[in-house]
Amino acid sequence: MLFGEKIKELRIDKGLTQETVAEKIGVTARSYQNYEACRLYPKKTVVYGKLMEEFDVTADYLLTSEDQHLIDAYARGKARAMKDIAKLLKEVNGNLNAGGFLAPEDREKVITVLVKQYWEVRQKNKEKYTPKKYRQKLPPVNK
Repeated sequence: MLFGEKIKELRIDKGLTQETVAEKIGVTARSYQNYEACRLYPKKTVVYGKLMEEFDVTADYLLTSEDQHLIDAYARGKARAMKDIAKLLKEVNGNLNAGGFLAPEDREKVITVLVKQYWEVRQKNKEKYTPKKYRQKLPPVNK
């Protein structure tokens, strides 16, 4: 379950509206709606702290490694990269579950390798299809 799905579930369990939670954590209602829809993640760590306080949960509960892949994707390639990685994660999770049980640490290894491959292929395509005078290197992977 991703960050947005978790905060939505927690909010509903507490019987709060999106507007109420947004006001309590100091963001706009639209930003909070985007968090719940898994379209955005908070940029400021103080927001995570306020969410943890409001819902009485830990950071480990709110953010999984998959969420971290999405946050990194947005930082490196903006919304398109985040959307691509989200689609990749959805497909991978569906296929990994279809074949039976896969230990969480093995699942993380598979996902990490696939995300790394995504960035490598993206860089190769950029080099192949972008004229030299317009090329800019993607930032290095933090792994």
